[in-house]
Amino acid sequence: MLVAHLSDLHLGYSQFNLEEREIDIYNTFNEAIDISMREGAQLVILAGDIFHTPRPTGKAIITLANALKKLKEKQIPATFVLGEHDISRVSDIPFAYVFSNLGLARRLRTDEGFELDGCVVFGANKERKGNIDSLIESLKVSGQVASKYAGKKVLVLHQGLTDLNKYAGELNSTDLPGGFDYYAMGHYHDHMEKRFPYLDGPLVYPGSIDLTPSEGIKEAEKGFVLADLSGQEPTTHWVPLNTRPQFSTRINYAEISSE
Repeated sequence: MLVAHLSDLHLGYSQFNLEEREIDIYNTFNEAIDISMREGAQLVILAGDIFHTPRPTGKAIITLANALKKLKEKQIPATFVLGEHDISRVSDIPFAYVFSNLGLARRLRTDEGFELDGCVVFGANKERKGNIDSLIESLKVSGQVASKYAGKKVLVLHQGLTDLNKYAGELNSTDLPGGFDYYAMGHYHDHMEKRFPYLDGPLVYPGSIDLTPSEGIKEAEKGFVLADLSGQEPTTHWVPLNTRPQFSTRINYAEISSE
């Protein structure tokens, strides 16, 4: 099975409050979906921070809806978990759940797997540090339920690992259940792949699809991951996307004025 793994879309974000930058992100997201379809992806995973805010703009909503509709027309399921940008601090139903209720995407759970062609997928929404113990207990349930399946197993999370960033992490890799063939992560905006001896598959962050507020202005390649789970060992291919080039430079005002 070929899986398209995207994260940190931040649909609706407009860098410097420029409409052009908001449209850039929509175009990049659509490019990722088109590539996924063209390459024959059989499942699309959105690993959190789908929207930039819990109350997304109309353009962001329509962009996601059109992409999910296009996938459904090609019989390619889409699954998702929520990131902190998708979840309101005020008690409310997350907007992304609308797409699950409409049958355009599947909301992932820790206690029940989504089965597809011999593969089963579990997932959990973002939890903040104060509620990590609850998440760890839920992940134990995922591991127990997943152990009953004979096929490939995928776990989707939007969490930072302290193993990779001790300042931005909430979980340790040892908190994750073993027995999964692929750990589809979101939250960190740089592409990272890591294997741990006590986990049965690679742990992968595809990174954000475009620059976001925490990254500032810099030269950076952005993309997503195509993961092939058909073999005995998963193989991953990171796919770069066409993003607007950005760079920064220092200007000496004294030299400018003297000239």
